[in-house]
Formats: sequence, C-alpha cells, structure tokens
Amino acid sequence: MSDNQYRPDDNREAFPPYPPQPGQGSQGKLVLGNFQQQQQNQRPPQPYPQQPGPGPQPFGQRQDGPAQHQQRGNPQPSSSPAAYPYHQPGQGQGNQFGNAPQQQPPFKPRKKRNKRRIGCLSALVVLIVLIIFGVITSQRVLAFGSAISTQSPLSTQTSYMNTGDRTNLLVMGYGGGNHDGANLTDSLVVISMIPSTRHTSLISIPRDLWVQNPPDSGTFTKINVVYQTASNNGQNRQAGADALTKKINLVTGMDVKYWMMIDFTGFKTFIDSIGGVDVYVPDSFNACYPNNDDAAKDASWRIVDFEKGNQHMDGATAISYARAREPVEVCSKGTSKNQAELTDFGRSARQQLIIKAALAKIRDITTWPRFFSAMDALEQTIHTNMSLADLGLFSQKMDLTDPHTARIGLSTSNVMAVDTASDGESIVVPQGNNWQLIKDYIAKNLYN
Repeated sequence: MSDNQYRPDDNREAFPPYPPQPGQGSQGKLVLGNFQQQQQNQRPPQPYPQQPGPGPQPFGQRQDGPAQHQQRGNPQPSSSPAAYPYHQPGQGQGNQFGNAPQQQPPFKPRKKRNKRRIGCLSALVVLIVLIIFGVITSQRVLAFGSAISTQSPLSTQTSYMNTGDRTNLLVMGYGGGNHDGANLTDSLVVISMIPSTRHTSLISIPRDLWVQNPPDSGTFTKINVVYQTASNNGQNRQAGADALTKKINLVTGMDVKYWMMIDFTGFKTFIDSIGGVDVYVPDSFNACYPNNDDAAKDASWRIVDFEKGNQHMDGATAISYARAREPVEVCSKGTSKNQAELTDFGRSARQQLIIKAALAKIRDITTWPRFFSAMDALEQTIHTNMSLADLGLFSQKMDLTDPHTARIGLSTSNVMAVDTASDGESIVVPQGNNWQLIKDYIAKNLYN
C-alpha cells in the first residue's frame, strides 16, 4: 500500500514520488511501526510555504488572506496606502501591475541639502564666535590676575587648594581715597579654611587692639595703623600688607601667609557694576555715619537705618551697612536701638554678609554680561599675594553657609578688656595683658 493515501493534501504535480525511506523495502512497502513517526520521517523538505488557492498569483498580489482580496486569482487594489507605498490609486498611469510610482520633484533633495549646509554654517559661525570670545576673555582674565596679584595668574603656592592643611587668608578693608585715614585698616578678618573638608572659620580682629608699632620700637598704636605706617601711607602696598600679616600672626598664634586688601571706595563701585547685591539683614539697627570719609571736605553725619529682612543694596548702601559703627548719640539725634550691632564683632559679621552676597552675585549667570566692567572695578579695589588661580579656588571652596562655620570675635565678652591710651583714646587689650588668652581662645574655637 502506498503512503500517499495518508497525505490528502499531497500535490502530485508539485512533488515527484518519494524516494525510499528508512524502514521501507526496495518496492516502497510500508513497514509496520508507529504511524506518526512514519509520517514525520516521510515528509519531504518544503523549500517555500504552500499558500492555499488554485495556483500562482499575479505579480504584485499580496497573499494576506480574504481581508485583502475577496476572490482568489482576481487581484483587487488595496484601500490601504501602507500596502503599496510606491503605488497610490488614482495617480499616474496604471498598468497591469498597478499604479505607476509617485515621482518626486527633482529640486526637493537639493533644498534639504541647502538647509543642512546653512545649519552647518550657522553652527560654525557660533563656534568661531565662542572661540574668539574665549580667547579675548582668557586674555582679559590673565591681565586681571596680573594686575591684582604679586604672583603669576596661573601659578599656585597651595597645590591648587589640593591639601588637608589649613590655609589662612587675612582680609584687610581700608577706606581708600586721598584723605587722612584713607589707609587705616578698619576691617581685619582672618579666613581660615581646610580645602579638603571646606571647613571654614572667620576670626575678627578688633581695629582698636593696642600693639607695638613698628616692632621693637617701644611705640604703640592701634593695630589699624600698622599698614599705614609700613606702607608709607599706601605708597608700598606689599610692604604694608606683609608687616600687618606678621603682626596678626603674633596676636593670633596662627600661620597666616596670604593677604588680600579691599579698598572700600572701589568696592562700592564694584557692587554697582554687578547691579547691587541682595542681603538678608538678620537684626535691625541704626547708626551715625559720616557723609564723607574726608572730614576736611564734609564733617557732617547722617543716620542710617536698616530693618530686619531681605534688602537689595547698591554700592553706597552696602558699604554703609558694612562699616557703620558709631552710635546715634554721636549725631545727637536720639539713642541707638541695637548697640550690639555697632561693636567690632557685629560690624565684622555684616562685612561677611556683604562679601557672601557679592560672591553669590558673581556666580549668578545673569551677572556675566557685566563681567568686564566688574573686572575693571575690581582691578582698582583688591590687591593680594595669592595667585588668581589660588584665590579663585579659595573663594569657591570656603563655605559660609555651613551651620558649623566658626565666627570668632575677640570682644570684652571673652578675652578682651577696654582700656585708655596715654592720649585718652579708647583701646582694647587682652584681659590681664595676657596675650596667650587670645591664641588659646582662637585655637579652641576653630572649625576643624
């Protein structure tokens, strides 16, 4: 018996007779055994899947089933454009294979290339502008670094702040100008920072501290006079700053190597150049403030009043907020409402707030268009023995927002006492004239 009777779908015209399979005799006889296994072994390999229907279909006809073609062997045009992406019904001249392909206008590819070319040129122009701006900016920055520092702009004396050792910077603020007292350093703050941890401490030195000046001379003055004397009234900035830094080392017991001077007159111009600063005033106070630092020009006073809360300050307002220290009684116009703000410690804290606000404003992207005018103002405002690279990294790493930041003020509430100089001037000295008290107090309160 032939196995063909078990294959009702077999197409004798499509396939030749089967060759003998294992398990059959030479005459093609069926060998008894498992019927399903024989079927699997006896099916020939089919090179292409067989489609139902009477025979071959016309070229281009899809074999997707009755949903696409209702009658086999009679091709119908598809209503779906997706079925024939290059043959759209009703367009062009038809033929036996369907509609002619849609022809694209020859100029469209050229327009796309032109658009790409214009886009590339625009990007190239922007890149060139950025490179030119970068070159100009870098040259201006390097010139700025050379103008404000005794060190080469990109050099470092601190291994680019990559150290765990404490780095100390003395910030000296003076009035500036060409009048008597223009070079008195009325603000003295040591910023001590550990670069690896960003732990920052601020040590305020009273301007009225009574010290020997010059050294080993037997002559005493307030510490704010040291720079004026050593610099020959501002003629030699580096000599004056070096002398004051050495004096600060003796008083505090710290290793202060770096200094930066701030001219308050120039700092006012700088704040105006960046559009003012936003400051949160933590405590309300009022004070008497001179109308002019040069009393020979104008010896009159005015009242300045600051209320607690957020305030936007221009240069003049910011400087008066940072420097105000005289009680209202000096003007004979009432009583000061917050005497604590008028101490050296209170004033030092306010100066730190102004510096913090100025740094925040510089980092604000909206301030960048004022970049060059700000540098012009700063060139006349600050001088330092730190390189521009070190000073920039120092400013970036010091953290004045950390709640553990130490703010150390030397006052009569801890280690200082008020005294009177031989000329009747009010001064401050260590309690019991024990200078070690100052060193121990600072070392104990540093943020390590």
